[in-house]
Formats: sequence, C-alpha cells, structure tokens
Amino acid sequence: MPFDPDAVTTVTFDSYSTIVDVEAAEEALRERVPDPEPVSRLWRSRSLAYTFVANAVDAYQPFYEMNRDALQYALEAHGVGLDAAERDEILAVYHELDVFDDVRDGMNRLSEAGYDLYVVSNGNPEMLESMVAHADIGDLVEDTVSADEIRTFKPAAELYRHAAARTGTPIDEIAHVTAGYYDVYGAMHAGAQGVWVNRDDGPWESFAGEPDLTIGSFHDLADELN
Repeated sequence: MPFDPDAVTTVTFDSYSTIVDVEAAEEALRERVPDPEPVSRLWRSRSLAYTFVANAVDAYQPFYEMNRDALQYALEAHGVGLDAAERDEILAVYHELDVFDDVRDGMNRLSEAGYDLYVVSNGNPEMLESMVAHADIGDLVEDTVSADEIRTFKPAAELYRHAAARTGTPIDEIAHVTAGYYDVYGAMHAGAQGVWVNRDDGPWESFAGEPDLTIGSFHDLADELN
C-alpha cells in the first residue's frame, strides 16, 4: 500500500542508527584495537542477532547487557584481549553517540506541525534517557518506549502494539521511522506504517515486501506529512 499521510497522528522513531549513529562506536575502539572497523561491525551485528535469538528462546536481558556480550564476542573473535574495565569504557560510548544532522530540525518541523513524537527502542530506559539528552530532543519527544517494559525486542509485534497503547494511539495512525529493515517489517506487521530512513542510499532488503515510505532524512518525512 502507498504511504497515507492523512492517517498519521503519531510518529515513533527508532533510536540507534536512526537518531544516533552507531558507526561512531568505532572511534571508541580505535585507541585499543589495531583494525577497529571489522570489530565494530561484528559488535553491532552480534548485538542485533542476540536480540532475535532472545525473542525466540525467551532469553531476555537488557539491551545494554546484550551489547556487552556482543562486544566481548567481537573482541575475542578478532583476537583482542581487553579487561572488563576497558570493555566498559568502550561500551559507555552508547551514552554519547553522534547525532545525525537532520534529527533536531526534522523532528522540530514534525512537532510544530502537530504530530506527537515518541522514541520506540530496544534500548533499556537508562540508555534512552542519555540518548535523548545527548541528542537534545527532550523538548520534542513526548516519551520513550523501551523493549525493557515488556522484555521483548523488535521486530516482535508485541512491542509496537505496546507502544501504541503507551502513546494512546491506534496503531494504524502511527508512522514508525527507522533505519533498520527488520524494524520496518516489524512495525508494518503490527499494523503501523513503516518509514525506512535510507541516509546512505543503500539497497533495500526486499525479501518480505517494500516499506510504506522511504526517506533520505527526517526532513523528507516532514515534507511528506505537510
């Protein structure tokens, strides 16, 4: 179905890779790892994989701890031996990741247009609190909704439906904005409209259909909704 802007009253945003840039975590590895890029990529991919497995085998733990386990695996896989304190220093970068340039102004346009804005994330509440503060969007976002509240990660439909209940919005009036293909599919499967943020002009993973809308920045969404 084509994107229906007239149906939207609430916009929800993913956090990591959508509001803040997880690739910036590579910088935290640079001083300690000879070749940080593959370690960073494995770290990210494993942290996501662990959430998928956790949903399937009922092995939930807060996302920060998932991220800790994924970092340890990525370091060990590349033969890097760091002690727990050094790993914690690297992990702490998730509290101050770089914010994408379009975020603040784009969200401000949506807020001024009358849309209620929320963050819906796998991140646990402490992570989301620091992310909102560091991104300087606390005055624009009504609230954050964490997977920790129902101990279930994306892309399970339960999380998006829980978010709809928390925001007091019928799910078909929500546009969920995310850079993650699995997150787009999850939101659409649950009954929301899925908006894919494709800032780097990459290919879509089309094995299960197309997003309702593809944008290059938050400004594109503001244009579409206005």
